[in-house]
Amino acid sequence: MAFTLPGPVKKILSTMKSGGFEVYIVGGAVRDLLLHTPTKDWDFTTNATPEQVQKLFPDSFYDNKFGTVGIAGKYLDDLENPEEIYEITTYRSEGMYTDHRRPEKVEWGSSITDDLQRRDFTVNAIALDIDQKIIDPYDGQKDLSAKIIRAVGDANTRFTEDALRMMRAIRFGAQLGFTIEVKTLESIQKNADMIQHISWERIRDEFLKILISDHSVDGIELLASTGVLKHILPELLATKGVDQAHHHIYDVWTHTLKSVHACPSQDPIVRFAVLLHDIAKPQTAKDVKEVVTFYNHEVLGARVAKDVATRFRFSKKDIQRVFTLVRWHMFVYDRRVTDAYIRRFIRRVDVDNLDDMIDLRIADRLGSGAKRTSWRLEELQERIKEQLKVTFTMNDMAVDGGDVMKTLKLKPGPEVGKILHTLFAEVEKDPSKNTRGYLLGRVKELKD
Repeated sequence: MAFTLPGPVKKILSTMKSGGFEVYIVGGAVRDLLLHTPTKDWDFTTNATPEQVQKLFPDSFYDNKFGTVGIAGKYLDDLENPEEIYEITTYRSEGMYTDHRRPEKVEWGSSITDDLQRRDFTVNAIALDIDQKIIDPYDGQKDLSAKIIRAVGDANTRFTEDALRMMRAIRFGAQLGFTIEVKTLESIQKNADMIQHISWERIRDEFLKILISDHSVDGIELLASTGVLKHILPELLATKGVDQAHHHIYDVWTHTLKSVHACPSQDPIVRFAVLLHDIAKPQTAKDVKEVVTFYNHEVLGARVAKDVATRFRFSKKDIQRVFTLVRWHMFVYDRRVTDAYIRRFIRRVDVDNLDDMIDLRIADRLGSGAKRTSWRLEELQERIKEQLKVTFTMNDMAVDGGDVMKTLKLKPGPEVGKILHTLFAEVEKDPSKNTRGYLLGRVKELKD
């Protein structure tokens, strides 16, 4: 079969060949080409040293010990993706691993076979040369056809080299809808505790990729059944078997996974919040007259979710997003509520999180076996749109601290803030009062 390759890829292949070197497309790019799916990352391997590659591509960069030279798309006439990085790595034959994370030293290999031998899974150990000849020493194409994830060589060795490969196996299965070959799966179960040697940043990145995959539920179930999940998110395992109130047809674990699957957002942070939205139900469960309740589970859950997100090394912004979404996911709406109530809701959730909160509610509903939406949710969204046109913060008021100090001849201090908060409370209840004339008059009254 003939593959259609992008211009920058052709340029790398032809330039390397003209320079007298071997060069192959490798890894996920070849896998995606064979699966006829869009290819995002283009990686190459060659017998040229990094210094030789840089002579052929003067605008490239090389600042690592793994023999990888990077070239920005703009230097390859890639007008659509000028900042995309194309990576060319010298054949490698890695030495011993002692920490289950990285090789002690990296040695250059002598052939494409050496390079493919060190790769993680057979479906990623396929190479394609400039003439579109396929190099496939580990029958990766057969595994692609059979939809199987299989370790290259001995699975125990592969996972001992880099324990993150256990999560990568599960992630590829979740992304591609593949099953994990029996010996590879048994090896994950055997070596699951080695995941503790991996940095939380790497664990986080793989975990989020699983969450946004097409088969995310299968991925989470595999993390649980192999024993990996208990080392990275034991709080979630605690939801297994926790029955809910009579209007719920699933236990908390099943409801949570169904909610993740149903989540309309592809934002990994939103998916993470959905995964943790009921995380505190095991601690708050009470059986009152044969009715199970979880009062304030969202309050405790927000704290637990914040701790988990911190452990996963999320940014401060993303930690706060997760906290907010879990904390307020139990919001209620009735058409009798006032506009001030809607504005308070928006202020609590934050304008930037409103769509995410609605997506979480939709996921929560679908994960409970309910319809996607309801008249209440639709009406709430309409009222939110209306109130977004109205004042929400002190910065939106017609007067500010400077006006207060000038009018009352005050110096900066707590009294100014107290007056501003009083004015804001009035404007929030009645936005029509947000005029300079009215507010400056109130400033004088408040001083008196």
